[in-house]
Amino acid sequence: MGNQLTLTVATPERMGRLGQGLAALLRPGDLVLLHGELGAGKTTLTRGLGEGLGVRGAVTSPTFVIARVHPSLSGGPALVHVDAYRLGGGLDEMEDLDLDVSLPESVVVVEWGEGKVEQLSEDRLEVRIDRAIGAAAHPDDLDPRRVTVIGLGGRWDGIDLTALDEG
Repeated sequence: MGNQLTLTVATPERMGRLGQGLAALLRPGDLVLLHGELGAGKTTLTRGLGEGLGVRGAVTSPTFVIARVHPSLSGGPALVHVDAYRLGGGLDEMEDLDLDVSLPESVVVVEWGEGKVEQLSEDRLEVRIDRAIGAAAHPDDLDPRRVTVIGLGGRWDGIDLTALDEG
């Protein structure tokens, strides 16, 4: 099932650094789908990704606006952060959002996109964030996450995802 890496992320700070690491692998036109329950860390990961891409504006959950565009401060790709929770139709609705950005020239991150936006690209990065099994037993009230990063399609063939695992 594509190029895959699973790692444990112990803290929100580490989740942000994982986002920064992902940013280093991304290029214009890339689609990233984030899966995980409410509070899993999707927006924290996206905030780190935005920092890594060097975009303008605070990356916050786009729940109430459906999509936010964060232009690059350094001539790189814009970050389009989408909350697809209330979207039903996927591609058509994405186009109807009238985003002031060219999606092929941007990095598009979609939360809650499973079953809705996969048709945007057969080349995509899927990131699944789950609470680690036995998390309640961890000391210091840590709530670690198990993050699975899957590169699908030819774009991700040969991309070394192990660089994301800083321990």
